[in-house]
Amino acid sequence: MNNRANRMTNDNRFKLGLFSMNCSTNFATTAPEKWNAGWEENVEAARMADEAGLEFILPVARWNGYGGVTDRQGTSFETLSWASAMLASTKDIVVFSTVHVPLVNPVFAAKSMVTADHVGRGRFGLNIVSGWNLEEFGMFGVGMREHDERYRYSAEWAEIVKRVWSETEPFDFRGQYFDLKGVTGKPKPWGGGRPMLMSAGSSPAGRAFAIKHVDCLFMPIGEEKDLAASVARARALDPSRKFGVYASGHLLCRATAKETREYYHYLVHEKGDWEAAENIVRRRAAGGSQSMPPEILRRAMERVISGGATYPVIGSYDEVAETFHRLSVAGLDGMALMLVNYVNETPVLRDEVLPRLERLKLRAARA
Repeated sequence: MNNRANRMTNDNRFKLGLFSMNCSTNFATTAPEKWNAGWEENVEAARMADEAGLEFILPVARWNGYGGVTDRQGTSFETLSWASAMLASTKDIVVFSTVHVPLVNPVFAAKSMVTADHVGRGRFGLNIVSGWNLEEFGMFGVGMREHDERYRYSAEWAEIVKRVWSETEPFDFRGQYFDLKGVTGKPKPWGGGRPMLMSAGSSPAGRAFAIKHVDCLFMPIGEEKDLAASVARARALDPSRKFGVYASGHLLCRATAKETREYYHYLVHEKGDWEAAENIVRRRAAGGSQSMPPEILRRAMERVISGGATYPVIGSYDEVAETFHRLSVAGLDGMALMLVNYVNETPVLRDEVLPRLERLKLRAARA
């Protein structure tokens, strides 16, 4: 169990993080202000988020892009080495790595993640992904298992990593997928305990894995009206366990609703990359992803263009704050946010949205 004292375990009712800033063009738009994901950009945005008091940064593990004019997420930093560098560049914010577990040996991953954890002095976290992208798996020559079996593989992988982190004597591991001899690893995670673990899932197998093996469940939001019941069902899977429930979203806000609508129309309808959006739908369907059913994706092309089918948090500063308040009331502990440009938009989040969340008692006042 993760019990570390860092921003992810603070008392804020609704925690916020930046999502996928290691990848380019998360909004599939040709607008010139789109995010290019250069290293200097990443460092600047991470430091701004750290100083603003945001809780975390969550990357996406991506190995090729989605084509189209923008090649959405076609440029990306590998997340284990990226996390170490992000932690070295910041002071208090928690930085996650995202790992496709079928593509990375658990003994290697455990050592790499301990390195990052020492760099950040206990601020590292891990997002476990079982995988769905057939084309990316083909790049590694790795076959795609049946959907539920992916989570059985991930369970063994996670068990091995935890044992490397915790056990003081060499151990053997013989399971369905791994046969390992004399496994050991030093140093152990920084300061005792272990990094926070998260996993996304909406299928029964995905949620069962998350509830049993990690500290935070990331779940999709289909319709906001259904969210409270969905969160309640997830927590009911194991009422004895305390775990975080989070979602991913894309943030677009301006001072007024009118300004926001106009900018949204410009990004999506005038500058949107519809070919990239179609490629996203095709790949998710081919890989059997159940994080959002293909039929929903097909009905939500705009949502794909404006944030990869994450939940839209769009409106004036006041409307955005109220949206976060409703999501909190429904049971969410926080949200990871995609931004059009993290350097340009983080000051808006810091100066306009966070003070409103403080007044709504969702977050403590910053020093």
